[in-house]
Amino acid sequence: MKTLIIVSHPEIENSQTQQFLYQGSKLDNVTWNHVEEINEINIKQEQQLLTDADRIIFQFPLYWYSAPSGLKNWEDTVLTRNFIYGDKSFPLEDKEFGLVVTTGLPLKDYQKGAAENYSLDELMTPFRAIADKAKMKILPIFTVQQFWYKTELMQMELLIDYQRYLTQDMPDSLANKQIWFEKKLQEMSLDSDTADERSVELILDNFLNRTEELEQLNDTLSMIKENEED
Repeated sequence: MKTLIIVSHPEIENSQTQQFLYQGSKLDNVTWNHVEEINEINIKQEQQLLTDADRIIFQFPLYWYSAPSGLKNWEDTVLTRNFIYGDKSFPLEDKEFGLVVTTGLPLKDYQKGAAENYSLDELMTPFRAIADKAKMKILPIFTVQQFWYKTELMQMELLIDYQRYLTQDMPDSLANKQIWFEKKLQEMSLDSDTADERSVELILDNFLNRTEELEQLNDTLSMIKENEED
């Protein structure tokens, strides 16, 4: 699977959050495309990036309940009517569309009756409307709230969740999580140095053992359900 991240931030070098996410995005088959760095937008080139991708992510900080102007300019230039849905052709059909939104306020403020009075789902409707018009598959929003308050452990958890959002098969089911973690741990085992190799192997063995326990539990629950129905 190929993932394309369309990133918008006017001062990305000064953004601790975006720099953290940039490091986390350095994965196989993941492309980081920062729109403010493009001096002159090549429409065909940008559209080709979109058509080559399987999962397309718009990533940006929340500016006045929307994205920075750089993304709006990129959208107006690249996402032409003919490209999105014209002539009854849909080049982005069935591709996955996701949003990574960073906020300075806690997520609890984005709900009816709270400080912002609107949810992020409501605020992100215009982006999802475009994806819907293009017949894309819309993913849940991935929110990064108040990054600078996160502890090192919280940042590591965020990194894992972010990488899963970029590369894990959807929906975000337990089965898909298990497959992703197993693959990731195996990659770590191959890439790690001698000092870390044993630790990674122990983590992988523990994960596989717990996966087997879960499968056995699911089998037991299925048997109980069958007996109840009888």
